[in-house]
Amino acid sequence: MSDPVNPTPETPDADAAARRAASFERQRRLRQEPRFPGGPAADPAGSHHERRIRSFQPRRSRVTAGQEDALQRLWPKWGLDIDGRAVLDLPTLFDGLPVVLEIGFGMGEATAQMAADDPDTGILAVDVHTPGQGNLLGLADRAGVSNVRVANGDAIILLREMLEPDALDGLRVYFPDPWPKKRHHKRRLIQPEFLDLVARRLKPGAVVHCATDWEPYAEQMLEVLTAHPLFENTQADGGYAPRPAFRPLTRFEGQGLDKGHVVHDVLFTRR
Repeated sequence: MSDPVNPTPETPDADAAARRAASFERQRRLRQEPRFPGGPAADPAGSHHERRIRSFQPRRSRVTAGQEDALQRLWPKWGLDIDGRAVLDLPTLFDGLPVVLEIGFGMGEATAQMAADDPDTGILAVDVHTPGQGNLLGLADRAGVSNVRVANGDAIILLREMLEPDALDGLRVYFPDPWPKKRHHKRRLIQPEFLDLVARRLKPGAVVHCATDWEPYAEQMLEVLTAHPLFENTQADGGYAPRPAFRPLTRFEGQGLDKGHVVHDVLFTRR
């Protein structure tokens, strides 16, 4: 007779547990499968690197036909997965152009415009949002620009494992997730440890440019950059900078301004 407290594998409880385990395994495999063969990987770094608190939340949403077409056609040419297994040869990747790293480009409208406005600068644009990746590739293609590369995955792994020292001529972080709840502040990207890593990858004189419409996060950005010994504020008064002409006013930003949000730009140079 079966023990009611410790059911045997033949009991309903054990069968249900087995079904749940099988379902979990199927979902895990689906998450690891690329949505578009030949396109961005679902989890490029996989278990190759340690698990840690991340500043981003991967999300899936509908990919339009145009975005899918761009991913299929252009990812092999202009896309790369952040797997942490090889150091990038940026001079070859960007035909010798100076390279600016942009972390989190949303749907890519501002990135594509900046690339078109400044064809002599390469933009290595990092995000994990598949529709945005496809949209940026499509925008760049239609604009006829070739100085954008789209990187899929965790920017920390890119900075730590895949870039040489002094590889970058600038860093752009526009409207990162503010993680407004106090218990989530540890997830914010702009932290002292992040700046330590960034400083090793930036050339002297490189510009770090952050922008946010979340005032408490702007204050944190200004505070941690001011405190870091390897960065210097471009503003003589030590405060925020006016929006530079090269940063486009995005639709998202315009909607925020219409609602009364205040956008702060923070510009520092690498000493």
